[in-house]
Amino acid sequence: ADIQENGVKLRLTVVDTPGFGDSINNEDAWQPILENIESRFDAYLAQENRVNRSKISDNRIDAVIYFIKPTGHCLRAIDIEFMKRLHTKVNLIPIVAKADTLTARELELFKAKIMADINYHGIQIFKPVSDEFDDPETVSDNREILSKIPFAVIGSEKLVERPDGTMVRGRRYPWGIIEVENEEHNDFIKLRQMLLRSHMEELKDSTDMVLYENYRTQKLLSMGHVQDNNVFREFNPLVQLEEERRAHEAKMQKMEAEMTAVFQQKVQEKESKLKLSEEELYARHKEMKTVLEKQRAELDDKKKRAEASVRPITPMEQHPTKGKKKNIFSGF
Repeated sequence: ADIQENGVKLRLTVVDTPGFGDSINNEDAWQPILENIESRFDAYLAQENRVNRSKISDNRIDAVIYFIKPTGHCLRAIDIEFMKRLHTKVNLIPIVAKADTLTARELELFKAKIMADINYHGIQIFKPVSDEFDDPETVSDNREILSKIPFAVIGSEKLVERPDGTMVRGRRYPWGIIEVENEEHNDFIKLRQMLLRSHMEELKDSTDMVLYENYRTQKLLSMGHVQDNNVFREFNPLVQLEEERRAHEAKMQKMEAEMTAVFQQKVQEKESKLKLSEEELYARHKEMKTVLEKQRAELDDKKKRAEASVRPITPMEQHPTKGKKKNIFSGF
């Protein structure tokens, strides 16, 4: 199917598996699906091994949407076995089908039981991952999508009329209308956002770099192609980024240690100079103090000698007018 939105065209291939799990004996019911996924991997591997690789058609399955019956209990044995067989070959996305048959509380408990079974059996499902380079909005969207897994969805091919007269895709019940594209009614909007908008490239990258590469390695080993890791190392961008990050951190730590050592050396040199200057200032201060004390002693000595050499003053010199008569007519 070709999807077009805002001038962007997307070719989407949907592979249906009608009748899965409907047989009385469901042993190996997943085998045709597993063989289909592996056959697409084999076809892609054959194209990679050709001499002319200019035109490679990629028909690999990037995601499997696995519908779980809304029993309200735990996962069935066939659900667990199916996901255990396929989780290393394809991105698994568990879905609770016909979610409108459960109440909100029943649906919440059912989701918790599903995730408990998935974790207990070590089944790997696709989960959005945030890193340190993501903006807060992306981190918030990923956290919200994670809270919805497994997605509870409802489906409808009919349009129903709402009380306000608008037509929406949904189901009509005696008690009201359930809308397919209403986040308050089910998780279809979040599922579509993850598949076709926010995480489509992550699904493709996971298929190409992780799932396919693991299958390719095992396939070549089974064919007798032993890889010499000393000569050729399989390229994995994620591993390379991690190695580069570790090398960068080691380099930064080394630079920080060197800068710290240089800083400490400069501080020690500065402290040594300050200490030497302090000692010089103290010696100069001591020397000046000694000179000043010596000069002060000399001045005190001179003062004493000067006081000793002064002639004492006679009483007449102290009262020069005593014994003389005052001339009251001096003015005439």
